[in-house]
Amino acid sequence: MKKKLLSVLLCTALIGTLAAGCSSKKGAEASPKEDSKTEGKEITVMVPEWAVPSDDMLDAFTEDSGINVVMNVVSWDDIRDKVAIAASGGTAAADVIEVDWSWVGEMNSAGWLEEIEMTDEDKADMPTLETFSIDGKVLAVPYANDYRIAYYNKEHFKAAGIEKAPQTWDEVYDALKKIKDAGIVEYPYTMPMNADESATTSMMWMAFSRSGQVFNDDGTLNKDAVSDALEFEKKLVDEGFTDPASKTASGMDAYRKLTAGEASFMVGPTKFVGISNNEEECSVVGQIEAILLPGKDGTSPQTMPLPEAVGITKFSENKDAAKEFVKWYTSAETQKELYQANSSIPTRNAVLSDLINDGTIQNAGAMLEEAKLIKSPFPNGIPSYYSEMSNAIYNNVNKMVLGEISAQEAFDAMDKKVTELAGNEE
Repeated sequence: MKKKLLSVLLCTALIGTLAAGCSSKKGAEASPKEDSKTEGKEITVMVPEWAVPSDDMLDAFTEDSGINVVMNVVSWDDIRDKVAIAASGGTAAADVIEVDWSWVGEMNSAGWLEEIEMTDEDKADMPTLETFSIDGKVLAVPYANDYRIAYYNKEHFKAAGIEKAPQTWDEVYDALKKIKDAGIVEYPYTMPMNADESATTSMMWMAFSRSGQVFNDDGTLNKDAVSDALEFEKKLVDEGFTDPASKTASGMDAYRKLTAGEASFMVGPTKFVGISNNEEECSVVGQIEAILLPGKDGTSPQTMPLPEAVGITKFSENKDAAKEFVKWYTSAETQKELYQANSSIPTRNAVLSDLINDGTIQNAGAMLEEAKLIKSPFPNGIPSYYSEMSNAIYNNVNKMVLGEISAQEAFDAMDKKVTELAGNEE
Protein backbone atom coordinates (compact mmCIF):
# COMPACT_ATOMS: atom_id res chain seq x y z
CA MET A 1 0.00 0.00 0.00
CA LYS A 2 1.04 3.58 -0.50
CA LYS A 3 1.15 6.32 2.16
CA LYS A 4 -1.72 6.45 4.64
CA LEU A 5 -4.46 8.96 4.02
CA LEU A 6 -4.18 10.58 7.41
CA SER A 7 -0.48 11.24 7.04
CA VAL A 8 -1.22 14.22 4.83
CA LEU A 9 -3.84 15.94 6.97
CA LEU A 10 -1.36 18.59 8.18
CA CYS A 11 -0.74 19.75 4.63
CA THR A 12 -3.75 22.07 4.55
CA ALA A 13 -1.74 24.84 3.00
CA LEU A 14 -1.92 22.96 -0.26
CA ILE A 15 -5.70 23.04 -0.44
CA GLY A 16 -5.81 26.20 -2.46
CA THR A 17 -3.78 24.63 -5.22
CA LEU A 18 -6.20 21.80 -5.90
CA ALA A 19 -8.72 23.69 -7.98
CA ALA A 20 -5.97 25.17 -10.11
CA GLY A 21 -4.71 21.69 -10.83
CA CYS A 22 -7.90 20.62 -12.55
CA SER A 23 -7.40 19.77 -16.21
CA SER A 24 -9.46 19.74 -18.82
CA LYS A 25 -11.92 17.68 -20.64
CA LYS A 26 -15.29 19.31 -20.49
CA GLY A 27 -18.68 18.24 -21.72
CA ALA A 28 -20.41 20.30 -24.40
CA GLU A 29 -22.86 23.02 -23.43
CA ALA A 30 -26.35 21.65 -22.92
CA SER A 31 -29.70 23.06 -23.88
CA PRO A 32 -31.61 24.48 -20.90
CA LYS A 33 -33.52 21.96 -18.81
CA GLU A 34 -36.01 23.98 -16.85
CA ASP A 35 -37.27 21.25 -14.54
CA SER A 36 -33.91 19.81 -13.56
CA LYS A 37 -32.19 20.54 -10.24
CA THR A 38 -28.94 19.94 -12.07
CA GLU A 39 -29.48 22.37 -14.97
CA GLY A 40 -26.32 24.33 -15.72
CA LYS A 41 -24.33 22.59 -12.99
CA GLU A 42 -20.63 21.90 -13.39
CA ILE A 43 -18.94 19.06 -11.55
CA THR A 44 -15.34 17.94 -11.26
CA VAL A 45 -14.38 14.28 -11.53
CA MET A 46 -10.99 13.16 -10.18
CA VAL A 47 -9.85 9.84 -11.65
CA PRO A 48 -6.66 8.29 -13.06
CA GLU A 49 -5.99 8.40 -16.79
CA TRP A 50 -7.39 4.94 -17.47
CA ALA A 51 -10.83 5.90 -16.12
CA VAL A 52 -11.44 8.91 -18.37
CA PRO A 53 -14.45 8.60 -20.71
CA SER A 54 -14.05 9.74 -24.31
CA ASP A 55 -14.96 13.31 -25.26
CA ASP A 56 -17.92 11.99 -27.25
CA MET A 57 -19.21 10.14 -24.19
CA LEU A 58 -18.91 13.25 -22.01
CA ASP A 59 -20.57 15.43 -24.65
CA ALA A 60 -23.51 13.03 -24.85
CA PHE A 61 -23.87 13.02 -21.05
CA THR A 62 -23.86 16.82 -20.94
CA GLU A 63 -26.43 17.09 -23.71
CA ASP A 64 -28.73 14.64 -21.97
CA SER A 65 -28.32 15.91 -18.40
CA GLY A 66 -27.40 19.57 -18.65
CA ILE A 67 -24.39 18.87 -16.42
CA ASN A 68 -20.95 20.02 -17.52
CA VAL A 69 -18.08 17.75 -16.50
CA VAL A 70 -14.49 18.80 -15.84
CA MET A 71 -12.16 15.80 -15.75
CA ASN A 72 -9.35 16.25 -13.23
CA VAL A 73 -6.91 13.55 -14.35
CA VAL A 74 -4.59 12.67 -11.47
CA SER A 75 -2.16 9.79 -10.99
CA TRP A 76 -3.61 6.93 -8.93
CA ASP A 77 -0.88 7.37 -6.31
CA ASP A 78 -1.80 11.01 -5.68
CA ILE A 79 -5.59 10.86 -5.51
CA ARG A 80 -5.90 9.80 -1.87
CA ASP A 81 -3.53 12.52 -0.72
CA LYS A 82 -5.41 15.22 -2.63
CA VAL A 83 -8.73 14.05 -1.19
CA ALA A 84 -7.27 14.05 2.34
CA ILE A 85 -5.72 17.51 2.02
CA ALA A 86 -8.99 19.01 0.81
CA ALA A 87 -11.08 17.18 3.41
CA SER A 88 -8.88 18.45 6.24
CA GLY A 89 -10.08 21.94 5.33
CA GLY A 90 -13.69 20.90 4.87
CA THR A 91 -13.64 21.13 1.08
CA ALA A 92 -13.97 18.69 -1.79
CA ALA A 93 -10.98 17.83 -3.96
CA ALA A 94 -13.62 16.99 -6.57
CA ASP A 95 -17.31 16.15 -6.57
CA VAL A 96 -16.71 12.61 -7.82
CA ILE A 97 -13.51 10.76 -6.96
CA GLU A 98 -11.73 7.50 -7.65
CA VAL A 99 -12.19 5.00 -4.81
CA ASP A 100 -9.91 1.98 -4.96
CA TRP A 101 -11.15 -1.15 -3.17
CA SER A 102 -8.34 -0.82 -0.61
CA TRP A 103 -9.21 2.80 0.26
CA VAL A 104 -12.88 2.48 1.12
CA GLY A 105 -12.38 1.58 4.79
CA GLU A 106 -10.14 4.58 5.47
CA MET A 107 -12.38 6.96 3.55
CA ASN A 108 -15.47 5.68 5.34
CA SER A 109 -13.82 5.98 8.76
CA ALA A 110 -12.82 9.56 7.97
CA GLY A 111 -16.37 10.37 6.84
CA TRP A 112 -15.40 11.47 3.34
CA LEU A 113 -17.89 9.50 1.24
CA GLU A 114 -21.56 10.11 0.59
CA GLU A 115 -23.87 7.08 0.67
CA ILE A 116 -25.15 6.06 -2.77
CA GLU A 117 -28.54 4.42 -3.24
CA MET A 118 -28.54 1.32 -5.44
CA THR A 119 -31.43 -0.89 -6.53
CA ASP A 120 -31.61 -4.57 -5.64
CA GLU A 121 -31.32 -5.30 -9.36
CA ASP A 122 -28.05 -3.37 -9.56
CA LYS A 123 -26.71 -5.12 -6.48
CA ALA A 124 -27.50 -8.54 -7.96
CA ASP A 125 -25.77 -7.67 -11.24
CA MET A 126 -22.71 -6.05 -9.62
CA PRO A 127 -21.28 -8.46 -7.02
CA THR A 128 -18.29 -6.16 -6.49
CA LEU A 129 -20.63 -3.65 -4.81
CA GLU A 130 -20.10 -5.74 -1.67
CA THR A 131 -16.49 -4.55 -1.59
CA PHE A 132 -17.62 -0.91 -1.37
CA SER A 133 -20.35 -1.50 1.20
CA ILE A 134 -19.89 -1.05 4.95
CA ASP A 135 -22.67 -1.48 7.52
CA GLY A 136 -25.17 -1.93 4.72
CA LYS A 137 -24.27 1.36 3.01
CA VAL A 138 -22.94 1.58 -0.54
CA LEU A 139 -20.11 4.13 -0.48
CA ALA A 140 -18.86 3.87 -4.07
CA VAL A 141 -19.91 2.17 -7.29
CA PRO A 142 -17.38 -0.01 -9.15
CA TYR A 143 -16.63 0.86 -12.77
CA ALA A 144 -13.62 -1.38 -13.48
CA ASN A 145 -13.65 -5.03 -12.57
CA ASP A 146 -10.68 -7.04 -11.46
CA TYR A 147 -10.88 -10.38 -9.72
CA ARG A 148 -8.52 -13.27 -9.47
CA ILE A 149 -8.75 -16.00 -12.07
CA ALA A 150 -6.33 -18.81 -12.90
CA TYR A 151 -4.38 -19.17 -16.15
CA TYR A 152 -2.49 -22.16 -17.49
CA ASN A 153 -0.41 -22.90 -20.56
CA LYS A 154 -2.20 -25.81 -22.24
CA GLU A 155 0.81 -26.74 -24.35
CA HIS A 156 3.13 -26.98 -21.35
CA PHE A 157 0.64 -29.21 -19.57
CA LYS A 158 0.18 -31.44 -22.63
CA ALA A 159 3.94 -31.75 -23.07
CA ALA A 160 4.07 -33.09 -19.51
CA GLY A 161 1.31 -35.61 -20.29
CA ILE A 162 -1.49 -33.65 -18.57
CA GLU A 163 -4.63 -33.33 -20.68
CA LYS A 164 -7.03 -31.65 -18.24
CA ALA A 165 -6.93 -28.29 -16.52
CA PRO A 166 -6.21 -28.54 -12.78
CA GLN A 167 -9.16 -28.08 -10.42
CA THR A 168 -7.43 -28.36 -7.05
CA TRP A 169 -4.21 -26.96 -5.64
CA ASP A 170 -2.92 -30.53 -5.22
CA GLU A 171 -3.42 -31.03 -8.96
CA VAL A 172 -1.61 -27.76 -9.63
CA TYR A 173 1.32 -28.89 -7.49
CA ASP A 174 1.51 -32.28 -9.24
CA ALA A 175 1.41 -30.60 -12.65
CA LEU A 176 4.13 -28.12 -11.73
CA LYS A 177 6.37 -30.96 -10.58
CA LYS A 178 5.86 -32.90 -13.82
CA ILE A 179 6.50 -29.82 -15.96
CA LYS A 180 9.67 -28.94 -14.07
CA ASP A 181 10.96 -32.52 -14.01
CA ALA A 182 10.37 -32.80 -17.76
CA GLY A 183 12.42 -29.66 -18.34
CA ILE A 184 9.61 -27.89 -20.18
CA VAL A 185 10.28 -24.70 -18.21
CA GLU A 186 12.59 -24.13 -15.26
CA TYR A 187 10.10 -22.19 -13.13
CA PRO A 188 6.53 -23.31 -13.96
CA TYR A 189 4.71 -21.23 -11.31
CA THR A 190 4.66 -17.45 -11.00
CA MET A 191 3.28 -15.31 -8.21
CA PRO A 192 4.02 -11.82 -6.80
CA MET A 193 6.27 -12.08 -3.74
CA ASN A 194 8.00 -8.70 -3.48
CA ALA A 195 7.46 -6.49 -0.42
CA ASP A 196 4.51 -4.63 -1.89
CA GLU A 197 0.72 -4.74 -2.08
CA SER A 198 0.64 -7.52 -4.67
CA ALA A 199 2.18 -9.95 -2.15
CA THR A 200 -0.59 -9.12 0.34
CA THR A 201 -3.40 -9.77 -2.10
CA SER A 202 -1.68 -12.92 -3.35
CA MET A 203 -1.56 -14.33 0.17
CA MET A 204 -5.20 -13.41 0.69
CA TRP A 205 -6.54 -15.04 -2.46
CA MET A 206 -4.43 -18.11 -1.78
CA ALA A 207 -6.01 -18.51 1.67
CA PHE A 208 -9.46 -17.61 0.32
CA SER A 209 -9.33 -20.20 -2.46
CA ARG A 210 -7.78 -22.97 -0.38
CA SER A 211 -9.69 -22.53 2.88
CA GLY A 212 -12.66 -20.29 2.14
CA GLN A 213 -11.64 -17.48 4.47
CA VAL A 214 -8.84 -15.14 5.44
CA PHE A 215 -10.22 -13.31 8.46
CA ASN A 216 -12.26 -14.18 11.50
CA ASP A 217 -15.47 -12.28 12.26
CA ASP A 218 -13.56 -9.97 14.62
CA GLY A 219 -11.15 -8.94 11.85
CA THR A 220 -8.20 -11.02 13.04
CA LEU A 221 -6.41 -13.45 10.75
CA ASN A 222 -7.79 -16.96 10.62
CA LYS A 223 -4.81 -19.00 11.78
CA ASP A 224 -5.58 -22.24 9.93
CA ALA A 225 -6.36 -20.56 6.60
CA VAL A 226 -3.48 -18.09 6.56
CA SER A 227 -0.91 -20.54 7.92
CA ASP A 228 -1.95 -23.05 5.25
CA ALA A 229 -1.54 -20.44 2.50
CA LEU A 230 1.88 -19.36 3.77
CA GLU A 231 3.14 -22.91 4.07
CA PHE A 232 1.96 -23.77 0.55
CA GLU A 233 3.55 -20.65 -0.92
CA LYS A 234 6.83 -21.41 0.86
CA LYS A 235 6.70 -24.99 -0.42
CA LEU A 236 6.42 -23.78 -4.02
CA VAL A 237 9.39 -21.46 -3.48
CA ASP A 238 11.57 -23.95 -1.63
CA GLU A 239 11.03 -26.67 -4.24
CA GLY A 240 12.16 -24.38 -7.04
CA PHE A 241 8.84 -23.88 -8.83
CA THR A 242 9.14 -20.07 -8.78
CA ASP A 243 11.77 -17.80 -10.29
CA PRO A 244 13.98 -16.34 -7.52
CA ALA A 245 13.80 -13.01 -9.34
CA SER A 246 10.11 -12.75 -8.44
CA LYS A 247 11.05 -12.24 -4.80
CA THR A 248 12.11 -8.69 -5.64
CA ALA A 249 10.24 -8.04 -8.91
CA SER A 250 7.00 -6.13 -9.38
CA GLY A 251 3.70 -7.96 -9.51
CA MET A 252 3.31 -7.21 -13.23
CA ASP A 253 6.78 -8.57 -13.96
CA ALA A 254 5.83 -11.77 -12.14
CA TYR A 255 2.58 -12.09 -14.11
CA ARG A 256 4.27 -11.46 -17.45
CA LYS A 257 6.37 -14.59 -17.03
CA LEU A 258 3.28 -16.52 -18.11
CA THR A 259 2.75 -14.47 -21.28
CA ALA A 260 6.48 -14.73 -22.03
CA GLY A 261 6.16 -18.52 -22.01
CA GLU A 262 8.49 -18.76 -19.01
CA ALA A 263 5.81 -20.02 -16.59
CA SER A 264 3.02 -22.55 -16.95
CA PHE A 265 0.47 -21.52 -14.30
CA MET A 266 -0.56 -18.46 -12.34
CA VAL A 267 -3.47 -16.75 -10.64
CA GLY A 268 -3.69 -13.16 -11.77
CA PRO A 269 -5.70 -10.13 -12.93
CA THR A 270 -8.61 -10.50 -15.34
CA LYS A 271 -6.93 -8.18 -17.84
CA PHE A 272 -4.55 -11.00 -18.71
CA VAL A 273 -7.41 -12.55 -20.66
CA GLY A 274 -6.83 -9.77 -23.17
CA ILE A 275 -3.06 -9.63 -22.76
CA SER A 276 -2.70 -13.36 -23.40
CA ASN A 277 -4.48 -12.93 -26.74
CA ASN A 278 -2.48 -9.90 -27.87
CA GLU A 279 0.52 -10.79 -30.04
CA GLU A 280 2.22 -7.52 -29.10
CA GLU A 281 2.17 -8.45 -25.41
CA CYS A 282 2.20 -12.25 -25.43
CA SER A 283 4.67 -14.60 -27.11
CA VAL A 284 2.48 -17.69 -26.59
CA VAL A 285 -0.88 -16.54 -28.00
CA GLY A 286 -3.29 -19.45 -28.27
CA GLN A 287 -1.59 -21.47 -25.54
CA ILE A 288 -3.00 -19.76 -22.43
CA GLU A 289 -6.49 -20.44 -21.11
CA ALA A 290 -8.34 -18.74 -18.26
CA ILE A 291 -9.80 -21.29 -15.84
CA LEU A 292 -11.58 -21.28 -12.51
CA LEU A 293 -9.51 -20.68 -9.41
CA PRO A 294 -8.40 -23.99 -7.88
CA GLY A 295 -9.62 -24.99 -4.43
CA LYS A 296 -8.88 -27.76 -1.96
CA ASP A 297 -11.38 -30.40 -3.07
CA GLY A 298 -12.42 -28.93 -6.43
CA THR A 299 -12.50 -25.51 -7.99
CA SER A 300 -12.83 -22.71 -5.45
CA PRO A 301 -16.44 -21.62 -4.77
CA GLN A 302 -15.33 -17.98 -4.55
CA THR A 303 -12.78 -15.53 -5.84
CA MET A 304 -11.43 -12.28 -4.46
CA PRO A 305 -12.30 -8.98 -6.18
CA LEU A 306 -9.91 -6.03 -6.50
CA PRO A 307 -12.09 -3.48 -8.33
CA GLU A 308 -12.01 0.28 -8.75
CA ALA A 309 -14.98 2.56 -8.15
CA VAL A 310 -16.17 6.14 -8.13
CA GLY A 311 -17.70 7.82 -5.10
CA ILE A 312 -19.15 11.19 -4.13
CA THR A 313 -17.30 13.33 -1.59
CA LYS A 314 -19.21 14.44 1.50
CA PHE A 315 -18.01 18.00 0.96
CA SER A 316 -19.36 18.26 -2.59
CA GLU A 317 -21.71 21.18 -3.15
CA ASN A 318 -23.12 19.47 -6.24
CA LYS A 319 -24.30 16.15 -4.84
CA ASP A 320 -27.37 15.81 -7.07
CA ALA A 321 -25.34 16.39 -10.22
CA ALA A 322 -22.60 14.09 -8.92
CA LYS A 323 -25.15 11.33 -8.34
CA GLU A 324 -26.42 11.74 -11.91
CA PHE A 325 -22.87 11.36 -13.20
CA VAL A 326 -22.17 8.24 -11.13
CA LYS A 327 -25.45 6.70 -12.28
CA TRP A 328 -24.52 7.36 -15.91
CA TYR A 329 -20.86 6.40 -15.57
CA THR A 330 -21.66 2.98 -14.08
CA SER A 331 -24.69 2.25 -16.28
CA ALA A 332 -24.75 -0.77 -18.58
CA GLU A 333 -24.42 1.26 -21.78
CA THR A 334 -21.54 3.35 -20.45
CA GLN A 335 -19.71 0.23 -19.25
CA LYS A 336 -19.85 -1.14 -22.80
CA GLU A 337 -18.45 2.13 -24.14
CA LEU A 338 -15.75 2.27 -21.46
CA TYR A 339 -14.56 -1.18 -22.47
CA GLN A 340 -14.21 0.02 -26.06
CA ALA A 341 -12.51 3.25 -24.94
CA ASN A 342 -10.02 1.94 -22.38
CA SER A 343 -10.58 -1.83 -21.93
CA SER A 344 -12.19 -1.47 -18.48
CA ILE A 345 -13.63 -4.88 -17.56
CA PRO A 346 -17.35 -4.34 -16.80
CA THR A 347 -18.53 -4.68 -13.22
CA ARG A 348 -22.02 -5.58 -14.39
CA ASN A 349 -22.17 -9.29 -15.15
CA ALA A 350 -24.91 -8.75 -17.73
CA VAL A 351 -22.60 -6.43 -19.67
CA LEU A 352 -19.64 -8.79 -19.33
CA SER A 353 -21.84 -11.59 -20.66
CA ASP A 354 -22.88 -9.48 -23.66
CA LEU A 355 -19.28 -8.59 -24.53
CA ILE A 356 -18.21 -12.22 -24.34
CA ASN A 357 -21.19 -13.55 -26.27
CA ASP A 358 -20.89 -11.02 -29.10
CA GLY A 359 -17.18 -11.75 -29.48
CA THR A 360 -15.93 -8.37 -28.26
CA ILE A 361 -13.98 -10.20 -25.54
CA GLN A 362 -12.41 -13.24 -27.18
CA ASN A 363 -11.11 -16.48 -25.67
CA ALA A 364 -12.62 -15.52 -22.32
CA GLY A 365 -12.43 -19.02 -20.88
CA ALA A 366 -13.93 -19.08 -17.37
CA MET A 367 -14.03 -15.30 -17.10
CA LEU A 368 -17.82 -14.96 -16.79
CA GLU A 369 -18.22 -18.06 -14.64
CA GLU A 370 -15.57 -16.75 -12.24
CA ALA A 371 -17.18 -13.29 -12.14
CA LYS A 372 -20.32 -14.89 -10.71
CA LEU A 373 -18.25 -16.24 -7.79
CA ILE A 374 -16.96 -12.87 -6.60
CA LYS A 375 -17.07 -12.51 -2.83
CA SER A 376 -15.30 -10.18 -0.43
CA PRO A 377 -12.91 -11.91 2.02
CA PHE A 378 -13.56 -9.15 4.58
CA PRO A 379 -16.47 -10.14 6.88
CA ASN A 380 -17.03 -6.54 8.03
CA GLY A 381 -15.96 -4.66 4.93
CA ILE A 382 -12.51 -3.23 4.19
CA PRO A 383 -11.07 -2.04 7.53
CA SER A 384 -9.86 1.52 8.05
CA TYR A 385 -6.41 0.18 8.94
CA TYR A 386 -5.98 -1.79 5.72
CA SER A 387 -2.80 0.06 4.73
CA GLU A 388 -1.00 -0.79 7.98
CA MET A 389 -2.26 -4.35 7.86
CA SER A 390 -1.09 -4.83 4.29
CA ASN A 391 2.35 -3.49 5.19
CA ALA A 392 2.68 -6.11 7.94
CA ILE A 393 1.51 -8.89 5.64
CA TYR A 394 3.64 -8.20 2.58
CA ASN A 395 6.83 -7.52 4.52
CA ASN A 396 6.56 -10.84 6.33
CA VAL A 397 5.61 -12.73 3.18
CA ASN A 398 8.70 -11.31 1.51
CA LYS A 399 10.94 -12.19 4.46
CA MET A 400 9.55 -15.72 4.33
CA VAL A 401 10.26 -16.28 0.63
CA LEU A 402 13.74 -14.79 1.06
CA GLY A 403 14.40 -17.46 3.68
CA GLU A 404 14.79 -15.02 6.55
CA ILE A 405 11.87 -16.41 8.57
CA SER A 406 9.69 -19.53 8.56
CA ALA A 407 6.02 -19.68 7.56
CA GLN A 408 5.12 -19.92 11.24
CA GLU A 409 7.22 -16.88 12.10
CA ALA A 410 5.67 -14.96 9.22
CA PHE A 411 2.19 -15.77 10.48
CA ASP A 412 3.04 -14.89 14.08
CA ALA A 413 4.43 -11.49 13.10
CA MET A 414 1.55 -10.48 10.85
CA ASP A 415 -1.03 -11.94 13.24
CA LYS A 416 0.33 -9.85 16.11
CA LYS A 417 0.01 -6.64 14.10
CA VAL A 418 -3.42 -7.42 12.63
CA THR A 419 -4.79 -8.40 16.04
CA GLU A 420 -3.51 -5.12 17.47
CA LEU A 421 -5.08 -3.12 14.64
CA ALA A 422 -8.40 -4.97 14.86
CA GLY A 423 -8.50 -4.42 18.62
CA ASN A 424 -7.92 -0.70 18.27
CA GLU A 425 -10.79 -0.50 15.77
CA GLU A 426 -13.36 -1.66 18.32
